[in-house]
Amino acid sequence: MIQLFVARDSVVHRAGTGVKLLALAVAALVLSLSPQSAWSIAVALGMVCALYVLARLPLRVLAGELWRLRWIAIVLGTALLLFVGPLAAWVSTGRVIAIVLLAGLLTLTTRMSALLDVVRRLLSPLRRLGLDTESAQLTIALTITMIPVVAGFAAEIRDAQRARGARSGVHAVVPLMVRTLRHADDVGDALAARGAV
Repeated sequence: MIQLFVARDSVVHRAGTGVKLLALAVAALVLSLSPQSAWSIAVALGMVCALYVLARLPLRVLAGELWRLRWIAIVLGTALLLFVGPLAAWVSTGRVIAIVLLAGLLTLTTRMSALLDVVRRLLSPLRRLGLDTESAQLTIALTITMIPVVAGFAAEIRDAQRARGARSGVHAVVPLMVRTLRHADDVGDALAARGAV
């Protein structure tokens, strides 16, 4: 879901990182507190898609983001449809998709170094309370960069299972966990060798 920076010359790319983070937080808050209206969620999703166009990102990027969210939409939407009702299913699922798409847009239009610099500045007042801000910054950076790596592992496992004629889905969970844990061990060893941990 969370992608790496895509260089474009757009208003969204040129906006300050702090402004984009604040806009994401405000948008998430507004979406969370908005009334349960089918039209309001449809408008919100339309506006998020318009931001991708404003950022001059190819439509395949937006399509890819929506495709990656399919399981969230299916699982969450189906559960809410069965237990709450169609309106709640549409509104709640739409909210989650809109917020995740906005978070994806942030990482697509913001360099990781700029994002981490803002996070460091935001965390710096907590240094007085004893928080190790450099470790917190490293943790956030590793979390953001690990998401595409794990997604890549999942795609490779799915392709390998299809090539063998095996069914993907639940059968992919164990290999994905094993590869992810091995990768985490490698990252931990690399950090330890550099004295980062």
